[in-house]
Amino acid sequence: MSHLKLKKNPTLPDFQKYVAKMVKERGFDKETVPEIFILFLEECGEMAKAARKTQNIKTDSNSDQFHFAHEASDVFTYLLDICNQFNVDLEKAFREKEEINKKRVWK
Repeated sequence: MSHLKLKKNPTLPDFQKYVAKMVKERGFDKETVPEIFILFLEECGEMAKAARKTQNIKTDSNSDQFHFAHEASDVFTYLLDICNQFNVDLEKAFREKEEINKKRVWK
């Protein structure tokens, strides 16, 4: 049984800290960066398949049921894990990159 708790109104750094503890608690802390990337991409594919189903785009009727919100959560979790592996403060990186993007001309 897990003893992890996430604040009621967590910040992005809170999520990153939670994922770091979760990975350790569940014994996934020995996974390599390439392994985590593969899992991340697998979840991206599942999220894409779930999106296809919500848009009534043809899919294999024998394929598993996918729930978009759950798949998006899995993608988010693996993204945070990857950021933790590279010591990236995702909130800070987002803010820095957004300042660059604000100066771009989008056509």
